[in-house]
Amino acid sequence: MKILLHTCCGPCSIYPVDCLRDEGMEVTGYFFNPNIHPYTEFIKRKEALGKYAAEIDLEMIFDSGYNLEEFLRGAVYRESQRCRVCYALRLYQAAQEARSGGFDCFSTTLLVSPYQKHELIREIGQAAAVKHGITFYYADFRPGYREATARSRTMGMYRQQYCGCIYSEKERYCPPGKKDVKV
Repeated sequence: MKILLHTCCGPCSIYPVDCLRDEGMEVTGYFFNPNIHPYTEFIKRKEALGKYAAEIDLEMIFDSGYNLEEFLRGAVYRESQRCRVCYALRLYQAAQEARSGGFDCFSTTLLVSPYQKHELIREIGQAAAVKHGITFYYADFRPGYREATARSRTMGMYRQQYCGCIYSEKERYCPPGKKDVKV
């Protein structure tokens, strides 16, 4: 079975790729993440994933675009729904890529993180699958999160400190209730 695995970064790819391969699937990674901000962070994640993929002989498709504006247009004034916008943007694109690439199904490494909204990912993945006429492969990869985190550290893999979007970056580095500091 050929599966296209939407990949957000190297560390989050470790456990899902291992699991899917153990199940006998032929895995191809797909990097499409226009939500990641700033661009330098996008490049760091892409390069770290590319290096890891080469080490484990994982075929990758890297989307050449960085369409941050599309994510921002969907999220601005809807900040409380930004994850829905983000998941939909990436999963609908992954479903389309899987269908046009002749894959049997698609999934996402977002499903490894205990910090992501799994039911929302499943809902959007299934809707994208219906729209594009392909199967969304849902698996709860969260049991492997800690193991993958430890392995990525041992490997010296680049590890990001926030989910990816400008809003998550703010939440990570700007404490709640922090006021502007006058200089």
